Amino acid sequence: SRWCLITSHKLYSSVYDPNEKTFEKLLIANRGEIACRVIKTCKKMGIKTVAIHSDVDANAVHVKMADESVCVGPAPTSKSYLNMDAIMEVIRKTRAQAVSLNVSICCSFFSSLSLQASEGVTFIGPDTHAIQAMGDKIESKLLAKNAKVNTIPGFDGVVKDADEAVRIAREIGYPVMIKASAGGGGKGMRIAWDDEETREGFRFSSQEAASSFGDDRLLIEKFIDNPRHIEIQVLADKHGNALWLNERECSIQRRNQKVVEEAPSTFLDPETRRAMGEQAVALAKAVKYSSAGTVEFLVDSSKNFYFLEMNTRLQVEHPVTECITGLDLVQEMIRVAKGYPLRHKQADIPINGWAVECRVYAEDPYKSFGLPSIGKLSQYQEPLHVPSVRVDSGIQQGSDISIYYDPMISKLITYGSNRAEALKRMEEALDNYVIRGVAHNISLLREVIVHPRFVQGDISTKFLPEVYPDGFKGHKLTDLERRELLATAASLYVAEQLRSQRFLGTPRIPIAKSKRSSWELSVRLGDGIYPVAVSKDGSSFSVEVDGMKLNVTSEWNLASPLLSVTIDGTQRTIQRISRNASGETSIQFLGTVYKLQILTKVAAELSKYMPEKAVEDTSSILRSPMPGTVVAVSVKPGDMVSEGQEICVIEAMKMQNSMIAAKTGKV
Repeated sequence: SRWCLITSHKLYSSVYDPNEKTFEKLLIANRGEIACRVIKTCKKMGIKTVAIHSDVDANAVHVKMADESVCVGPAPTSKSYLNMDAIMEVIRKTRAQAVSLNVSICCSFFSSLSLQASEGVTFIGPDTHAIQAMGDKIESKLLAKNAKVNTIPGFDGVVKDADEAVRIAREIGYPVMIKASAGGGGKGMRIAWDDEETREGFRFSSQEAASSFGDDRLLIEKFIDNPRHIEIQVLADKHGNALWLNERECSIQRRNQKVVEEAPSTFLDPETRRAMGEQAVALAKAVKYSSAGTVEFLVDSSKNFYFLEMNTRLQVEHPVTECITGLDLVQEMIRVAKGYPLRHKQADIPINGWAVECRVYAEDPYKSFGLPSIGKLSQYQEPLHVPSVRVDSGIQQGSDISIYYDPMISKLITYGSNRAEALKRMEEALDNYVIRGVAHNISLLREVIVHPRFVQGDISTKFLPEVYPDGFKGHKLTDLERRELLATAASLYVAEQLRSQRFLGTPRIPIAKSKRSSWELSVRLGDGIYPVAVSKDGSSFSVEVDGMKLNVTSEWNLASPLLSVTIDGTQRTIQRISRNASGETSIQFLGTVYKLQILTKVAAELSKYMPEKAVEDTSSILRSPMPGTVVAVSVKPGDMVSEGQEICVIEAMKMQNSMIAAKTGKV
């Protein structure tokens, strides 16, 4: 039920042939949504699955979905999901015939040493030499040059220290990109615009690279300012056949990590698409690649494109490609690993419709476009009732979002016959997505997909800082939207007051029948206080705000986390996040959560006598804006520090963040 459908077009048109034998049992050495994704296809192909997990993931969704599961260690990935000795023992114990490992940094070690020692075990992915070549950014760039693939100007060797980094950066010319040689996912990457930033970038990038990949080697290349990030999905077999499955637009990013992806791109014309696809296939053939992989490019405003890197795994954003081509990429990877040739020719690969993917994270988007949030999902409801929606997730209600793993909640994908249709469905899906217990980035995602620049296709990797130069502040209400929110909140308040007077549909005190049909309220929203008059007319409310009357209609199912409201003919889906006895309530409206206080006119007049709580003075406190691990402390008690000086370094989800002093003073 999680695969999206439209009228009669199923987004998975792949045929699962029961007579085509592959593997009897497959071990999935991963967690979360990608492990669940692999299990789904294995079930359709009749393959039994084995899940591994850390001790904190014992009740995870992928563990429940698999036919077998084995604990491989404690929470840290280095001691569990990347513990090759423990994983090899599970393979022997369960007699798995194949293994799917999506953590590319360990693929080389795993496939070349471990799998060769286990007779009859097949790796679902490319061969060892291809993983090694493409996993090293320095070697992959040299191979790309030899394969006549366009590359970014830069230093092709390993940078030894910060002084050499500064010298190389000056030779290339600022700005430069400092990157982990074995990196990916935005980790170990820094942009430097001068010598000081180069030294700082070298330090943080090498530390992040060592922490995330066990390899602190760095390279430096010219930073292409204001580019698009467009990638080509490739698929190759062991018989010399290779295809490009069109492109994915991945330019909406924060901290070099993708947030919104779509396929196809609004920017590419058929000639550029073909040229990029042919170069991607040329690179795949040059390294004898055999599986699904992704060749990433930076594309400038003149449609010049440059090789960035090749990811030798199934990418997070692969669903949008599956939606427009009808291929199941996991099935194709399993078939290729078994030795079957590709079933399709390049001319068979279509672009059917448009697909958009939003990465839903447990993050606070109001802090640097998304700092990690942890907690338990107290309420969770995916918008699967919305047409043409697919949700790839590895969590459920009650799941914990911890500091040990990526904070992704799910990948939300919508499909349409064209881009406008896909975006409209995404807007509806985001409004209908219920997530409680952790902060999330729904508000940011919704603002991005409805922004005029995004709708027009005018985007680049600098979209977020350009559109929100002072940081993301949530949706800015127009006067009409403000009146709609005030009218909805007031109607919700009155509906609740009326419900509280009844018990199982009957008045609590039948002899004291209330004939009240109008209410005078005072609603606080932000810095404004607005008088609101509400009158009841059947199941509707007539609400007067700013001298204008609005008609608000709903079924008023106050027990539901979602409430469909019609305001003067305009349908809105809202969520009431919280409320308390003092009239304070939080309502999610147009994706953003607004805090309001609703009082009767009398209560509002008396509220001015209530003492206000003093605001805490935090100017002398350094408080981490996110949960994480303190990996370095740069000062000691008694030290004098100046404003902007580094105090400590916090690592969260494998990203390092420098915490600085807000003012001059003594520690």
